[in-house]
Amino acid sequence: MNVTQATRLVAEREIRVKLRDRTFLFGTLFFLVIAAAGTILPPLLSGGPKSVAVTQDAAGPLRAAGLDVRVVADDRAAEQAVRDGDVDAAVVSGPAVLAMDDAPHEVVRALSIAPPVRLLDPDAVDPVVAFLVPFVFAFVFFITSQTFGLQIAQSVTEEKQTRIVEILVAAVPVRALLAGKVIAGGILALGQIALIGLVAVLGMRIGDSGDLLTLLAPAIGWFVPFFLLGFVLLAAMWAAAGALVNRQEDIAGVSTPVQLAVMLPFFAVIFLNDNATAMRVLSYLPFSSPTAMPLRLFTGDAAGWKPIVSLAVLLVAAGAFVVAGARVYEGSLLRTNGRTSLRAAWRERESIG
Repeated sequence: MNVTQATRLVAEREIRVKLRDRTFLFGTLFFLVIAAAGTILPPLLSGGPKSVAVTQDAAGPLRAAGLDVRVVADDRAAEQAVRDGDVDAAVVSGPAVLAMDDAPHEVVRALSIAPPVRLLDPDAVDPVVAFLVPFVFAFVFFITSQTFGLQIAQSVTEEKQTRIVEILVAAVPVRALLAGKVIAGGILALGQIALIGLVAVLGMRIGDSGDLLTLLAPAIGWFVPFFLLGFVLLAAMWAAAGALVNRQEDIAGVSTPVQLAVMLPFFAVIFLNDNATAMRVLSYLPFSSPTAMPLRLFTGDAAGWKPIVSLAVLLVAAGAFVVAGARVYEGSLLRTNGRTSLRAAWRERESIG
């Protein structure tokens, strides 16, 4: 069995095990529900068109505003319709707007004459969207890399703890073990994100947010390759961390550098997304570029060649971390007599696989 065949075998096994894991399945379902609720519920909760009782003369502008208009005979009938609860508001002679206990702002706006508006920056992003988009990009990368990376570390440690790793390395090369776990984690993570993205897109269409979807499309397209390379980089670190210890409880102690590599870029993008200089720097750093560069593309702050350069930097960094992680992984995988130091794993790599 060559390395490629062994890698595929390990990856298929990891995927089958994870797809039978109820925690993984329920977690995925939870995120799907959140994505659906976050895109569908806001338009629904904002309420449909208010019903308004009017005489024929005032019906035109209210219908144009999308309100549910009910034409009545006179002002008295309009007022009675409000008192009976048949409509939310009424427009009577004056004109005046009648309501029971809350001013119907939609009706007032429909009857008002707005002055012409000229936008000096028509391509500017809505402030609410400008806040939510960096949070969503950073949150998706943070949660996914943290969750699946930790699962890779736990899988490695479990194999050491049960001594099954000694059987595995006799059958497949150590490099294939590492590559299979990283590939399986990447496939599962990307699959989960794809499902969540599909539900979110459908929710945006149902909620009539097509304009936002058009704005997000280029950034989402670039986010996929950035996410994959960033995940591979972090997965190699998680696998190496898992190989350094023999018990699940000890993973937290050795994974602090990996945790910081995930958390610091997350908070940096969240809190510095309105700082152009900081975002330029973050978009080229390997640990933050998976979220910072797609965000700059969304805001129009990056030329077409910049994501290519950033992706190339991330590719080189991911390759270097995979090589380093593989060396630590190989140097500590069969050491089952306690926690292995990083220096010992690096210097005294065992000749296995």
